[in-house]
Amino acid sequence: MVQAQAIPESQLTTPERLSASFAEVARSVEKAVVSIEAKGRIPNPNETGGEPKEGEDILEFFRRQMPRRAATSVGSGFIVDPAGYIITNAHVVDESTRIKVKLGSGEEYIAEVVGSDEETDIAVLKIDAGKDLPVVKMGDSARAQVGDWVLAMGSPFGLAKTVTAGIVSQTLRETPYASAFQKFIQTDASINRGNSGGPLVNMNGEVIGVNSQIATSTGDSNGIGFALPSNEAEYVYRSIKADGHVRRGYMGAILDSVKVEYAKVYGLKEAKGAIVTEIRDPAAAAAAAGLQAGDVITEFNGIPVESAQDLIAKVAATAPKTAVSITYLREVGTELETRTAKLTLGERPNSAVKSSSGAETRKMPVDKAAVEPKPFGLTVVELNAETAKTYNAVGQKGVLVKDIDPASFIADMKAANGSDAIGEGDVIQRINRDVVTSISSFTTAAAKLKKGDPVVLHIKSFIPATRSLQLKVVQFTVQ
Repeated sequence: MVQAQAIPESQLTTPERLSASFAEVARSVEKAVVSIEAKGRIPNPNETGGEPKEGEDILEFFRRQMPRRAATSVGSGFIVDPAGYIITNAHVVDESTRIKVKLGSGEEYIAEVVGSDEETDIAVLKIDAGKDLPVVKMGDSARAQVGDWVLAMGSPFGLAKTVTAGIVSQTLRETPYASAFQKFIQTDASINRGNSGGPLVNMNGEVIGVNSQIATSTGDSNGIGFALPSNEAEYVYRSIKADGHVRRGYMGAILDSVKVEYAKVYGLKEAKGAIVTEIRDPAAAAAAAGLQAGDVITEFNGIPVESAQDLIAKVAATAPKTAVSITYLREVGTELETRTAKLTLGERPNSAVKSSSGAETRKMPVDKAAVEPKPFGLTVVELNAETAKTYNAVGQKGVLVKDIDPASFIADMKAANGSDAIGEGDVIQRINRDVVTSISSFTTAAAKLKKGDPVVLHIKSFIPATRSLQLKVVQFTVQ
């Protein structure tokens, strides 16, 4: 039996030593931490002008005549260059018309936005103080370990110079609404509204993260905060300072990761690779190279691809206009053929396409008598001319998802972006390697499966933001 070695008493950290360390770190950093107040103008949502409406209270009438009101957001930031360059979160200063920065000394300056990056939620500000300013020391976030002590600094609720302590709870943490470039350092150091953009600091007084998000049920700290790693933030800062924006490589394809179920169904040795689910941009590199939905990219410039996120990171880290090679698998009959392609990367657009919050949802005009419950908790119907038109699936083959049993395991499944893995109006076209053209073929393919079997569904889903059908590869194990 191997016994753990005792830590020498000289190396033990007493509460007094730890407290002194916290104080020393806070003193070394706080002069470079700033409070940010961003003001914008938003329109009064109420109708203005005209005469009082019938029965309208006169005070309500006058309230409708009030001018547009100011919208104010409060956040934090930190100085990274003596000339007055500041890193903060983009959401703190988005759509602002006037930004005021308050230094630790109490001095206030008007700031300009040098540039921002929506993918990482980082913005760079510049103030002109007419003198050199104190700066933080940037650390290597890749060296952060679970259990390390950290301090979160900023202005929660507008309370400047607030310091909270905690540990690194996890690294490379993905959150439901994060972009492909946001793999956070998770911490239990208290982070609240107003902390956004402030530094997460290690015990060497180095910034290892930018406080960006919290997981909360109340809007305030629940002990789960997320900071963008300093290595990513520093890269974005230097790119914005040099070019005004971040230049990333771009293929023009939507990707999903190969999971265990996909590997089992398709006979892959490992659950690694990135599945092309849609060729988003017909003028981009992926389309020019002849890639198709369903292809599985396994190597990028000779380096194995672990997942969709891994490939996105590799592509983004490669400069636009760079020639690269990829290796991919294409299904031909019952075989997966290994192919290679050369392509020249484009430049990734500044922001990803967002879904429209006002997208119209429509119920399917079918007789309830024609609806039957089906496997996996899914209720599906035949895809005919009427339903295809209603759900923007004209020309597609398969069965259409009408309903999902809320008690089924599929109802709890989420896609990488946090949305439901399967939704009403989705068209199921394949179960594993069986083509689905009708309810009968869907039932037959599903009947072959038993508890514990891997399942890969090929689904076409209409995306309102792009008015196009996208391939979704849903992977799970029968429960």
